[in-house]
Amino acid sequence: ILPVHLYGMPARIDEICAIAAKYDISVLEDAAEALGSEFKGQKCGTFGTFGVLSFNGNKMITTSGGGALIVPDESTKKQTMFYATQAREPFPHYQHEKIGYNYRMSNICAGIGRGQMTVLDEHIAHHRHVHALYEKAFEGVDGITLKSNPDGRFNANYWLSTILIDPVKTGTNYDEVRRNLDEQGIETRPLWKPMHLQPVYAANPCYVNGVSERLFNMGLCIPAGPWVTDEDVAYIVEQIRACCKG
Repeated sequence: ILPVHLYGMPARIDEICAIAAKYDISVLEDAAEALGSEFKGQKCGTFGTFGVLSFNGNKMITTSGGGALIVPDESTKKQTMFYATQAREPFPHYQHEKIGYNYRMSNICAGIGRGQMTVLDEHIAHHRHVHALYEKAFEGVDGITLKSNPDGRFNANYWLSTILIDPVKTGTNYDEVRRNLDEQGIETRPLWKPMHLQPVYAANPCYVNGVSERLFNMGLCIPAGPWVTDEDVAYIVEQIRACCKG
């Protein structure tokens, strides 16, 4: 099972892991966007058999690319590193008895990552602060829903703040808002396009119920990075509300 903590919002990982345990299925936890997010006080990426974090250029911290694999114990770590270093056997010459790959992060990138770790808590705190500003600003705005922690079990890092725009209530749609904001120098992005709608997977089977398509057709990611100030948030909200007047 491959659960994804999308946009830094924890999945209902306890229910997922319970199903996995019942049927003896491994859980490979995609916490690429959820560094620092928690479910019931436990860090995302530490629930499954393996957890994956991303240090891509747009994530909470960056090494310019790559990421980290969270493993359960030392023996699994050694096995992982064996396959990640071309499955080279311990001989003075190059000997390969299994197929491996070169998935190592360079020492330079790793050094950048160690430096970035010193500002991780600061970055997470800032993202949560920005989201709180958005939450207050959009409170009571009919037709705009800011996606927030559903209850006290969830503690998202708010890597991306996302809104849903109801076209009936606002008289506009997410793409019109996106284009209007772009004209004002505000970069936004639609929610991730569902994989089954990607042309490369058009011929593949999929099992869907319409939720992902609905979110894609209503959703927008709005600025929340380390350089977004309180004044920026006020300006962004002002421009979004202006788009929705009608």
